[in-house]
Amino acid sequence: MKWSEKMANYQALYTNLRQLKLDSFAEHLGYLLDHQDEAPKSLSDALFELTTAELKYREQKKINLRIKLARFPYEKTLADFDFSYQPGINQGIIEDLGSLRFTQENQNVLFIGTSGVGKTHLATAIGIEGCKQGISTQFIRCSDLINKLQTAQVQGRSEEVLRRYARFQILIIDEIGYLPIESVGAKLFFQLIERRYERKSTIITTNIPLSKWGNTFSDKMLANAILDRLVHHAKVIRITGRSYRMKDHLIEKKDNSGPDLSGFNAQNKERSSETL
Repeated sequence: MKWSEKMANYQALYTNLRQLKLDSFAEHLGYLLDHQDEAPKSLSDALFELTTAELKYREQKKINLRIKLARFPYEKTLADFDFSYQPGINQGIIEDLGSLRFTQENQNVLFIGTSGVGKTHLATAIGIEGCKQGISTQFIRCSDLINKLQTAQVQGRSEEVLRRYARFQILIIDEIGYLPIESVGAKLFFQLIERRYERKSTIITTNIPLSKWGNTFSDKMLANAILDRLVHHAKVIRITGRSYRMKDHLIEKKDNSGPDLSGFNAQNKERSSETL
């Protein structure tokens, strides 16, 4: 077969693969053919290698889509978390949460701590791990969730929205406590937590102690009912360390704490020696 005929067949095959949406197969085909003389492969071995690459590519696309649909504020992993900066956190417990074992028992996770200690980072990292494992996951700030629930109620769509947020296997509700929640929003929030109770896993981040949730929800009885369902079968992680947002600032401040006086001190030392 002439070289021109081989190229025509290759182009036709490449086009067929693209039309069949075997994108990774098509991308790897040229590389495999280019190296066929160096490392000859049987037809079955070549097809196995190409189809394996295609399956990995498709799985990664699914993961990327799940992460996009989850609406995380950023992509952070547990490997990105600096445990040395927060020595009070039990790394083993966090890594166990990263295994997603808690979702098998529909347990909840509560991260409690002041602003900037890494609550959202850890919650996001666990959620991203869920996306990688094929678990339906959604991230939403508490204020946004309350707004969506209240708007849906006004529009007569509260049941639809409650069902939507109740179905996620992992629902991350971020920043409870930054803004007060009025009575209507609190009741809708309770309905959502009630639907998820012992059926799905909810991850909460909050900057206020659980004992003060009554102030946030403007109804202590309702706050207690919400907490009762969240804390039952839950992992509660209290973080008391320093703010990560101040970390770089503190390092910069340390590096720029004053002028370099080493040369001045050396000259003074020499003069003192001469005087003596």
